Amino acid sequence: MNRNDAEPRDYGRVAVLMGGWSGEREVSLASGNAVLAALRRQGVDAHPVDLTRAHMGHLHLPLEGFDRVFIALHGECGEDGALQGCLDLAGMPYTGTGVLGSALGMDKLACKRLWTGSNLPSAPYRLLNPGFDPDAVAEALGLPLIVKPARGGSSLGITRVDRAADLPAAWEAARSQPGQIFAEQWIEGHEYTVAILDNQPLPVVEIRADGGFYDYHAKYESDRTGYVCPPPLDESSLLELQSLALGAFAALEGCGWGRVDILQDEHGDNHLIEINTVPGMTDHSLVPKAAAEAGIDFDTLCLRILDSSFQCGGLR
Repeated sequence: MNRNDAEPRDYGRVAVLMGGWSGEREVSLASGNAVLAALRRQGVDAHPVDLTRAHMGHLHLPLEGFDRVFIALHGECGEDGALQGCLDLAGMPYTGTGVLGSALGMDKLACKRLWTGSNLPSAPYRLLNPGFDPDAVAEALGLPLIVKPARGGSSLGITRVDRAADLPAAWEAARSQPGQIFAEQWIEGHEYTVAILDNQPLPVVEIRADGGFYDYHAKYESDRTGYVCPPPLDESSLLELQSLALGAFAALEGCGWGRVDILQDEHGDNHLIEINTVPGMTDHSLVPKAAAEAGIDFDTLCLRILDSSFQCGGLR
């Protein structure tokens, strides 16, 4: 369905799924409530649903009487394929990427391996199993480096490490989040993000984090984080970033909308960092910023994302 063909009545009764129980619960509530208000302003019969662990544990989603779902859940059981699988089994249309792409996108290690197999550039890494040798990891990747949980979101559990001796503490911090833990080469340079809407790239955004590290505070709390859209790059460089983001999105069978984060090193080489299949929709979020640069206001953006519930894969 194209935006020009859609009217509020086409959507039926819409559940905006938000909240959940991951470490990104508060961000999800902010995203979900912003989306809910936007859909209602456009005349959509939209209602909030705060998903709980009990709902998923009993495989009984509180969706009776609804016609489709706008997923505004971040992290565990919102962005990792589990929710998408339950919705597929229930025959309920939903926004965005299906089971496989969501699962791959949520697991940073699986995603890196997929991109490497698809000849797409990603920063070198080492898996950190219990009892790993900090000195060997530092020698392989160089210092500084960054330690990440494979399945964490919103930069939770991520630590920059400047000394090999600090690697065990960073590993312990990463254990607070789900998934395996790995160290990744620190890329010194510029950070960019490319939002995707209707399977097409939006304008590139450069992220300028105060202190050089785009962590949870910089993402959601700081007013000192800078965003430049479009960044001061020539047209060919912007197109290269957008093309790389589209390739990364297509490799994991992404659909509808998402966001791809890219680091560009001092030599101008690009490295894929991660993909978000359910990006944030708060007042600090990057997809709305990119959409605004493209002339798409927040209310229209939410409707176009909702349109993906007619288009994307799964059992729809």
